[in-house]
Amino acid sequence: MQQKKKLEQELSGLKKDMEDMELNLQKAEADKATKDHQIRNLNDEIAHQDELINKLNKEKKLSGENNQKVSEELQAAEDKVNHLNKVKAKLEQTLDELEDSLEREKKLRADVEKSKRKVEGDLKLTQEAVADLERNKKELEQTIQRKDKEISSLSAKLEDEQSVVGKQQKQVKELQARIEELEEEVEAERQARAKAEKQRADLARELEELGERLEEAGGATSAQIELNKKREAELAKLRRDLEEANIQHEATLANLRKKHNDAVSEMGEQIDQLNKLKAAIEKVSKQLGQQLNDVQTKLDETNRTLNDFDAAKKKLSIENSDLLRQLEEAESQVSQLSKIKVSLTTQLEDTKRLADEEARERATLLGKFRNLEHDLDNIREQVEEEAEAKADLQRQLSKANADAQLWRQKYESEGVARSEELEEAKRKLQARLAEAEETIESLNQKCVALEKTKQRLATEVEDLQLEVDRANAIANAAEKKQKAFDKIIGEWKLKVDDLAAELDASQKECRNYSTELFRLKGAYEESQEQLEAVRRENKNLADEVKDLLDQIGEGGRNIHEIEKARKRLEAEKDELQAALEEAEAALEQEENKVLRAQLELSQVRQEIDRRIQEKEEEFENTRKNHQRALDSMQASLEAEAKGKAEALRMKKKLEADINELEIALDHANKANAEAQKTIKRYQQQLKDTQQALEEEQRARDEAREQLGISERRANALQNELEESRTLLEQADRARRQAEQELGDAHEQLNDLSAQNASLSAAKRKLETELQTLHSDLDELLNEAKNSEEKAKKAMVDAARLADELRAEQDHAQTQEKLRKALEAQIKDLQVRLDEAEANALKGGKKAIAKLEQRVRELENELDGEQRRHADAQKNLRKSERRIKELSFQAEEDRKNHERMQDLVDKLQQKIKTYKRQIEEAEEIAALNLAKFRKAQQELEEAEERADLAEQAIAKFRAKGRSGSAARGASPAPKPAAQRLAAALE
Repeated sequence: MQQKKKLEQELSGLKKDMEDMELNLQKAEADKATKDHQIRNLNDEIAHQDELINKLNKEKKLSGENNQKVSEELQAAEDKVNHLNKVKAKLEQTLDELEDSLEREKKLRADVEKSKRKVEGDLKLTQEAVADLERNKKELEQTIQRKDKEISSLSAKLEDEQSVVGKQQKQVKELQARIEELEEEVEAERQARAKAEKQRADLARELEELGERLEEAGGATSAQIELNKKREAELAKLRRDLEEANIQHEATLANLRKKHNDAVSEMGEQIDQLNKLKAAIEKVSKQLGQQLNDVQTKLDETNRTLNDFDAAKKKLSIENSDLLRQLEEAESQVSQLSKIKVSLTTQLEDTKRLADEEARERATLLGKFRNLEHDLDNIREQVEEEAEAKADLQRQLSKANADAQLWRQKYESEGVARSEELEEAKRKLQARLAEAEETIESLNQKCVALEKTKQRLATEVEDLQLEVDRANAIANAAEKKQKAFDKIIGEWKLKVDDLAAELDASQKECRNYSTELFRLKGAYEESQEQLEAVRRENKNLADEVKDLLDQIGEGGRNIHEIEKARKRLEAEKDELQAALEEAEAALEQEENKVLRAQLELSQVRQEIDRRIQEKEEEFENTRKNHQRALDSMQASLEAEAKGKAEALRMKKKLEADINELEIALDHANKANAEAQKTIKRYQQQLKDTQQALEEEQRARDEAREQLGISERRANALQNELEESRTLLEQADRARRQAEQELGDAHEQLNDLSAQNASLSAAKRKLETELQTLHSDLDELLNEAKNSEEKAKKAMVDAARLADELRAEQDHAQTQEKLRKALEAQIKDLQVRLDEAEANALKGGKKAIAKLEQRVRELENELDGEQRRHADAQKNLRKSERRIKELSFQAEEDRKNHERMQDLVDKLQQKIKTYKRQIEEAEEIAALNLAKFRKAQQELEEAEERADLAEQAIAKFRAKGRSGSAARGASPAPKPAAQRLAAALE
């Protein structure tokens, strides 16, 4: 009964429990309906969340790609920034170099200005010296022309003198022959005079006899006596006149003989002197012809050298204009470089400012980038966590679905025992959904911020790219300018070589000109000596011409005396002829013809007076002509004296000019020697500079090659460093991912352990419930069957959960192994990364140290090269200045040569004038010789007439002797015989 009561109580309890269970079941069903509705809502929300998660995954992928692109772009921007920093450093270096070069250019410009001013002064001096040399050249050419004219006139005069000497030799021979003839005639005249003396003595004796006879005869008429007295007086007068005429004739004959002998001796001496003078003149003419040929050849050579000098001068003027043009171009380039420097300085300041801003922006960007990377990593981690959470949620959702299905079945079977757990799971899911939505919103905001930063970074990268392009363009322009400067340096080197070659050629020409100048100087001195000799000879000839003129004057006076004597002799001859005729008439007609004889005598006297008057007029005309000739000769002598004084003055001037030219030549030779030494020293320095420049160029090329190799190595190391950095970043990301996965695995393990604990608790609870259900199994078969089915299902679920637990444990073990392997790999990668960083740092530091050392060496070499280049430029300017000085000296030498040429021309002109004066004097001498020949011819004619008169006298004497012999017996003709004797006496 008690058991039955118990059973009833239990049954009532069970009924109450059943009712409670039904109520609970109804509640559970209501809750299930609500839960189903909630589950459907949650499934919809989960589907919506899945869609959102898919969208977020797509956006995550896009953001990851964008982040990767941004990271690549940032890496490229960093590379560009590094390249820009390098370019900036290079530009700063080039700017420093340009500033240094600009300073050097300023200094060079100042030096060039100084040298330009100096060159202008030297150019003015050179132009003045050139003008002096041209003047000297013109003077020397005029002197040479005058010398040529004088030499030609001297040669013509020499030929004339040779012809005159030949004529004079012929005349001398003729005169010698004439002198011999005159000597013979004089001897014959002496003999005739002796005979005449004898005849006169005989006649005197006969006259005495006739007087004695007349005295003996006596007794003539008074008229006859008066006539006889008159005739005797006349005869006495005639006798006195005859004696005076004989005396005068003898005196004149002695004077003529003496003068003739003196003239013959003088003419012989003059002939000897003329022969000597002819030989000397021939010798001098040969020497002068040879010297003229030498001077002509030298003149041709000097003309050629002058033409060469003119060509060299033109070439130097062209080169000077080219150098001035190049100087102007260099000045314009310097001004352009200064402008470019100013623009570059402004650009550099802008680039510095931009670089500073970019550095600051880069620092901020790097900070932002690092923050964004950190945020991106965090976002990635959050996304991965969200993905994992989503996967967990999906798994948990699947599990929850399975659990919900299971719990639905279980709830259907067991009731709403787990409603609180479901509520708690629902709250967890809602909380997780809320967190997921918040994380999604935050991720969207971060994605928007990252997009904005990406756009801003893209614009900044584009700006940086533009600036990099500008910097590259500037660098290319600077490289082109450097190449242009190298090209200009090469052109200057070629010009320096050409100038050196021209300098050598000009030195050779200068040496040749100096030797030629010495030779010309020697020839000029010889020509001066010959000119002095010619002047002395000219002076001697002038003296001889003066003596000849004096002799000609004396000869004219002698001719006058001879003419007077001839007139007297002609008068005497005429008187004698009249006397002879009168005697003949007296002999023939005796006393009847005495009056006619007297008339004839008076007529003869008148004729004699008339002839004497005519001869006196002719003598006056001759005297006037001789006076005019003497006046002209005096004028010529005065002109000769003036020319001689002018010649002496010009000689002194020429000697002073020669001394000045010798001094200038000595200075020019000294300057030329110094210039040659300086040029050799400059050439040696230029060769050394060229060798050093070539060595520096080779070293620069090697340094460039080494720099290129080092840059390639640095780029390779940079690439390796970047690769190692990317590997390190990938390893860091893998490590962080592995740590995150490890944390997730730990969390999953904790969740699984919590789920396992809850499952074990549920299992224990189910076991207790199973035990309670087993105890109630006997009472409630249906419930037992249900409970058994549920228990089977629970066992199945438990087995499945156990399998899942084992699978999760295996998975956890594998994850633990993977974690340990990843940790070991991370440690190895960290060690390798540390080693790689250490090696990279060591190698990079060594390479950087080597490169810096090489850069310092190259900078030192570049400084040395620039200094050597500056020294070479200075030496080049010095050599150019020296070349200009040498050209100035050459121009001075040319001017001196021109002055010498003008002096030679003047001397030749003077020689020509002297020749002309000598020709005029020779013409005057020829006129005087013609007059002398005429006088000589007249003398010969007078001598012939005298001979004829002597022959007539001889005939008359012979006739008188024959008549006196025939009339010796007759006394009548006694007065006639007396008259004849008186006439003969």
